[in-house]
Amino acid sequence: MDESAPYISYEDFGRRFLEYAVSEQRILAAFSQLTGAAIDFGPIGVGPARLAKVTANVQLGEPRLTRYLDELITFELVIPLALDMLIDLTVDRHTFDVAGTLHLHLTARTADPLRIIIDIAEPRPSDVRINVEADTLRAQLLRILASVDHEIRRFVAKYIAKEIRKPHIAAARDIDVAARLDAAWKL
Repeated sequence: MDESAPYISYEDFGRRFLEYAVSEQRILAAFSQLTGAAIDFGPIGVGPARLAKVTANVQLGEPRLTRYLDELITFELVIPLALDMLIDLTVDRHTFDVAGTLHLHLTARTADPLRIIIDIAEPRPSDVRINVEADTLRAQLLRILASVDHEIRRFVAKYIAKEIRKPHIAAARDIDVAARLDAAWKL
């Protein structure tokens, strides 16, 4: 028995281990695959009778992450986004610059037999916050009538939900601690 080692309980060890394992740097690294991506969407019909066609290019920026240590270890991942958008009315075209953020809510969970799972709440349109700049007053009115803001939020949430289900992201969210310990000790 090593008298110089300050022993702690198994519960304290487990909590410290989990807090160390799901550091902000590790979580950011797991989601870095989403950043820098460009998404093109459209044309999609919007507004009354879906007469207006919207086309956009979305650029995802470098995310920011905040970790909260409480009974559960949770995170808020904020991904900046920028859009160049065009609304085509066939007889008239309007451009918009859109800036905003997507807010993802993550929770570190433990599972059998010895796993850490990063659970992500399904993104909703309300998790997408945007500011739309129209080039003219007429374009601003069109934006409101065609519910363009809602369509942008809905599309971004749907796209990110699909991305976080992809195998490489799912694998980064499921850490098999037992397998990694066995590999480290070559059992």
